[in-house]
Amino acid sequence: MSYASTVPSPEALLPSLTPNEIVPLLIGATVDEVERELVLQTLARCDGNRTRAARVLGLSVRTLRNKIREYSADGIDVPMSEHAAA
Repeated sequence: MSYASTVPSPEALLPSLTPNEIVPLLIGATVDEVERELVLQTLARCDGNRTRAARVLGLSVRTLRNKIREYSADGIDVPMSEHAAA
């Protein structure tokens, strides 16, 4: 079994909400706020695994790492894998 087959698809990580249910939740939030929440929720669902989260989000690991550093500098708790916490 390849590693790629163990990475969940973005659809598998999303709750089963329709766009008509999601969009009203986003109104009033900035793009930065929406992006941050998407990154943090994806990290949480990937158990803090940055490589998996980056793949799901369509980002490079470097870009995700930079976003995590920015969030941490702003005092935001970022989900970490058990390996990174040790």
